[in-house]
This record gives sequence, structure tokens and C-alpha cells, in this order.
Amino acid sequence: MITSLLIANRGEIACRIIRTAREMGIRTVAVYSDADAKALHVRQADEAVHIGPSPARESYLVGEKIIAAAKATGAEAIHPGYGFLSENAALAQAVIDAGLIWVGPDPSSITAMGVKDAAKKLMAEAGVPVTPGYMGENQDPAFLAEQAAEIGYPVLIKAVAGGGGKGMRKVDDPADFIDALASCQREAAASFGNDHVLIEKYILTPRHIEVQVFGDTHGNVVHLFERDCSLQRRHQKVIEEAPAPGMDEITREALCAAAVRAAQAVDYVGAGTIEFIADASEGLRADRIWFMEMNTRLQVEHPVTEEITGVDLVEWQLRVASGEPLPLRQGELSIDGWAMEARLYAEDPAKGFLPSIGTLELFQLSEADGGRIDTGVYEGAEVSPFYDPMIAKVIAYGEDREEARLTLSEMLEDCAIWPVKTNSAFLINALDHPDFIAGTVDTGLIGRDGDAMTAEPVPSEQALTNAAMAMMPRSLQSGFRLNAPDVRSASFLLDGKRIEVELHGPGAEQPAPAMLVAEGGSVWQLAPWRANASAGAAAGDGAILSPMPGKVIAVEVAAGDKVTKGQKLLTLEAMKMEHSLTAPFDGVVAELNAKPGAQVQVEALLVRIEAASE
Repeated sequence: MITSLLIANRGEIACRIIRTAREMGIRTVAVYSDADAKALHVRQADEAVHIGPSPARESYLVGEKIIAAAKATGAEAIHPGYGFLSENAALAQAVIDAGLIWVGPDPSSITAMGVKDAAKKLMAEAGVPVTPGYMGENQDPAFLAEQAAEIGYPVLIKAVAGGGGKGMRKVDDPADFIDALASCQREAAASFGNDHVLIEKYILTPRHIEVQVFGDTHGNVVHLFERDCSLQRRHQKVIEEAPAPGMDEITREALCAAAVRAAQAVDYVGAGTIEFIADASEGLRADRIWFMEMNTRLQVEHPVTEEITGVDLVEWQLRVASGEPLPLRQGELSIDGWAMEARLYAEDPAKGFLPSIGTLELFQLSEADGGRIDTGVYEGAEVSPFYDPMIAKVIAYGEDREEARLTLSEMLEDCAIWPVKTNSAFLINALDHPDFIAGTVDTGLIGRDGDAMTAEPVPSEQALTNAAMAMMPRSLQSGFRLNAPDVRSASFLLDGKRIEVELHGPGAEQPAPAMLVAEGGSVWQLAPWRANASAGAAAGDGAILSPMPGKVIAVEVAAGDKVTKGQKLLTLEAMKMEHSLTAPFDGVVAELNAKPGAQVQVEALLVRIEAASE
């Protein structure tokens, strides 16, 4: 058995691996960048090694530094987690060449499944059904546009080396194809160093179903059943569950058997996921489910599989990497109950899901009965602009689907995080959507109904009154007017915006200078109103400020241009994603301070729009 393990990752997954390693008596070594010097995974590991500056390309993505840290600390093995270098065949080989154990599949398996077009060809040869599309070498934009037209719109452009929803664009109109292709290739080149793409037919009622597979070095391969990851935004998973709603035993057997064949085709060892796209227009049917890709690593959503099978997948990884056979055979695995996982992000859905950064001055998560929290942060930690904005995974288990759904909703409602914004209210709204309740979600649900889910949450009148009364001196409130009802209203600032709050009751003996209002998974700050108070730029002044440090990728306007409300002004790359900044109203570009390639700081004035004259 491995006795010492270096974790080549950060955040939640590093903490998750440390937890199991500690239970197994394995010594752990963390690596960290400048931004992560005080991170939770650094605190939890037995030893930690600094590997460079904050940008991932100078630290977590430098394989030589990872291997050097393992050698310097005497670690026997390296676990890559997910993301970063987890599916990098060159690193896997370098680890093996250095005489260390790679906790993952053989480099040849990563190579075989790491490029989407080659993987699909291989799967077709193995008898695994694949989605119709173009997977050739010709990357000329005009030629790809012709291929898209032959396949038939809508189509999906996908980076062949992509993953995690990056390097992927859906195109409905031929007129938009070239721009979408360029954006997809830019993002793919930045994220994976490879701008090669393939084109697939976009399924109109698609569900994203995936199967957890596991192989060992003794020739055994099993599946641990399926997960449904259909609730997505911009091709990134939002809520995952296991098993898949509406999956009958005949379809499950066919699907899981295809996943095992896929793994066997590449002599797969370790944890992996075979991802399928299903045409759910007539329910889940085996003849309408096609292979999309294989993730040759542990998935973000692996906890839902653990919850319904009772298996610790990280423990299995470490045992298999140590040369042991799989702990259980196929006939010993079964589904028990239902599990759901929500990805809690530091982002503001009401502002286009822009990532939110800063200090977690308040960070409280609730583990209800049947609940589990996987996180890599703590109260007082910093959410930096350098990495993915996921701050926790909220996981719920139930005897059936409805119990799991209600438990997950309850856990999210009990979240209290401030001043960093989160997507908790959005997740709660998604769980309450009629299609989600019915188990008929397809991948386009958020695109269709997202406006209702992303509406900016507001606290109830009662919550505001309770907070305001804790700020009111008892003497002022109780004797406000002789023989009059003990009711009045006053002005306050709610997150910097002036509001009127109705007051009831006697006030407080020791009034608070300000109050945090926590309700429904959201938190606001209620502060006294002052006539000269300033909360920054007014909402209607047309100032477009950078929401975080980042790089300007594209500028769509010039000074003096007329723009309409919602028109794209520029694209900012930050936290591993592209973010479009748009015009808040009809007007004219009065000031432009951005150019492609420029690095900008948080709250830098990028564009100023003057309202169109009446």
C-alpha cells in the first residue's frame, strides 16, 4: 500500500483526497501557489511545498515542479485530482519515469481518450454508439462551416482536447458559426494549448448521462451505475444526481455495458467516466444514447455515486494504484437510495454569473441529516481571481429522489456566505423548477428558463424589519409618538442601495451599527442611511467596470459608436472563463479604455455609455 502521497491539486478536491488518505494512514503532501499559502488543503496536509506564483500556468500546471516536490518530500505517489494536469499523459509518463506511482490510468489510455475525435473513432470500432458529426483534420473555418451545414443546425463546436464545459459552443444560426468557432478556438487554445475542434449534431432534447467505471491492473473492469448531469449552464454542470431519473433496468444494463466496453477498449485502470448524450424526446432509450467522451480521472460529481453505492472512490483509486484488485466485483455493487450534488460557486447569477472574489468574512454551511459538504475554503479565507470559483459541493442523500431534492434545498437555504456572492438562490430556484421536480430536465432548461432562476433575490419584509429593529435604539423607537401605534418606517442601505423598512417593536438596548440579513441561502448587509452615503457608481451612470482582475480578449465597439441595451461591448477572460460585458441601456460609447490583450484590475473603468437622448 502507498504510504505517502503528494496531491497535485488545490481546493475542495485536494481536501477530499487528504480526508481519505488520512483514514487509510497515508501521509499527505500538499502543493500550493502564492495565492494558496493559507489555503485549507495546505493546513490539512502533513507537509506542504510552495511551487510558484499564483497563476496556474506558473505553478499547478508545471509538471516539473510537481515531480520535484514529490521527490523532495519522499512521496511515493502523485494524485492529480481533477482539472489542471489530471488528464495530461505527458505528466503521467514523467511521474512513472521518475520512479513514482501515478494515481490514475496508464498514459496510453489518457492519450487514446484525451482527444475527442480519435476517441469517438475508437469507440465506434469497439461497438459503442457515437454521435453524428465531423471529426476530421481539416480546420479551415470555411470548410468547417460547410460540414456544419451538412450535419444540420443546431450544431455543437467542441475542442477536441477540451473538458469542463470549456472550448464548447452551440450554434443555432449559420450566420453565427464563424464567430462562435473563433471564440471556441481561443478558449481552447488558452485552456488546453490546442485549438483543434470537432463538429457534432446538437440533440434538441438532450440529456447528459454518464457512467462511472473502474478498472484495475488485474484485468477487472466494473461500472458503478449512472449519473444524470443534464442541468447545465454554458455546458458546465450545475446539479448532478444518481441514479438517472426515468432510467429503466433494460436501458441501464445496455448503457453500463457499453461503458464497460469503452473502458476495456483502452485497457483502463483506475477511476473514469464514460459520458453519453441521450435524445430524451421519447424518454431514455438505449438506441437513442450516444458516446460523447471519456474523462480519464475522478469527476467533480463523484460523491453522488459514493452516496448510492457506499463506495469511497478515492480509496479505490489508492488501492488500485498500489496494485490491489478492485475491492468489489460487479455482482456485489448495487444502487441504494438517491443522491444529488449542487456546485456552490462564488459568482453572482443576477449579474451574468460574474465570479465574485474577496474574503469570506462569513462562511457557514449546513449539513442536514443525509447531507455532506465537500469544500476547500473556510471562514476568513480568500476567494482569489486565479482559479475556478467553485467553493463547495453540497451533497444530499435520500431514500428516494424527492427526499434527496428537499434535503439539498434545505441545505442550500441554510447557507450563509458574505460578502462574496454565491449562486445558492439560483440553485434553490433550479431545484424548485417543475421540470426538475418531474425529473424531465434536459441540458437546455437553464437557457430557456434561466431568467426566472437568476432573478436577484431580495429579503422578505419581516427579515428586514427584524434586522432594522436590532439597529434601532429602544429609547428612540418606544417613545416615538405619544399615544400612536408603535409603527413607522425609516431609510436604510441594503448592500449600498437605499430602501424603506417598516419598523415594529421597541428597538434594542444595545443597537448594532449594521446587520447581516441571511435568508434563503443569500446574505445582505443592512446599514444606516446617510444622505451623503456613497455606494460607488450609480446603477444608471453607464460606467462599465471590470468585475475582477482579468485580460481583455476582444473589444466589439469603438468610441462614438451607438449601442443598444444588451449589446456586447467587450469580452474579459478571468477565472478560466470568458465573460461578456454588455451595454446597460441604449446610448453612445462616450469613453473606451480597453484594448485586446490588456490586463485590467478590479473596478477599472473599461467603457462608459452615455444614454441616448430622448
